[in-house]
Amino acid sequence: MSLPILKADDNATRENGFVLLGLMNHPDLQVFLFIVFLLVYIIIVLGNMLIFIMVIADPSLHTPMYFFLKVLSFLDICYSSVTLPQMLVNFLSENKRISYTGCATQMFFLLFLGASECFLLAVMAYDRYVAICKPLRYMIIMNQKVCLSLTVLSWFMGHLVSLLQTAWVFTLPFCGTNQINYFFCDIPPLIKLSCIDTSLYEMQLFTAAVLVVFTPFSLIIVSYFLIISNVLKMTSSEGRQKAFSTCSSHVLVVTLYYGSGSLIYLRPKSLDAQDSDKFLALVYTTITPMLNPIIYTLRNKEVNGAIKRMVTKTKNRKLFFHR
Repeated sequence: MSLPILKADDNATRENGFVLLGLMNHPDLQVFLFIVFLLVYIIIVLGNMLIFIMVIADPSLHTPMYFFLKVLSFLDICYSSVTLPQMLVNFLSENKRISYTGCATQMFFLLFLGASECFLLAVMAYDRYVAICKPLRYMIIMNQKVCLSLTVLSWFMGHLVSLLQTAWVFTLPFCGTNQINYFFCDIPPLIKLSCIDTSLYEMQLFTAAVLVVFTPFSLIIVSYFLIISNVLKMTSSEGRQKAFSTCSSHVLVVTLYYGSGSLIYLRPKSLDAQDSDKFLALVYTTITPMLNPIIYTLRNKEVNGAIKRMVTKTKNRKLFFHR
């Protein structure tokens, strides 16, 4: 039995929560979508867990680049786990309600992990800049203390952004419908449920999005400008190819993640389209975390070598125990 639509009562919304309408209103496709996204979630968890374990277990991958890749894999597992389990439950349940506190909690972790990943991608671009432009000093500049500090800084910035934005959104009075035309609690669809003029709030959201998206993105652009300038000066074509190869995976991930996020949070209100927003949200919450392990392993000889060594060790252990 579906929950009734609440109207004109903020207290009722706080007590009864919200209703997530999901991806689409096609009951006959719910089981099919459940199976598809369950497989996607399994791929995300297993793929990123493989990267995480492999970087820890293989000594040849104990470098700053793979340390940040390990952190990215951890963030992707957590990030998809904030939205996908709830979406999977809603596919098979008529009760699609999420509590007021649950909605705020989901938004906090979504923004925290998403903003942290934005800043982490900028850190990874800086790492590539140091590796290519200052190779002889790479391990000195990107030492363990620096790597940990940059990671903590990216998480701190993500936490700060998330805390401020979540607290800001949930000070709004929600006295319209309690139905969220989305598959998770996000800022744009929640603002639409408020019964007051949200023009200033929307301007604040746009300003915050510009700072969160374009600040790290600008650092990425500067890093790659310096990288390209340095690579073009190389006399060896093999060296240029190797340098560009180490950056190609990161560039592709940045394009997918920043591209989809920017189109949602930085698009003018006049061009707002709920259905396209859902698709774009799927890209950065589901598709990108699923593709990241594939992108980083497809053309990476070191990672592929580590996977082969891990498989060989597993086979040898099985043979040993079968004797």
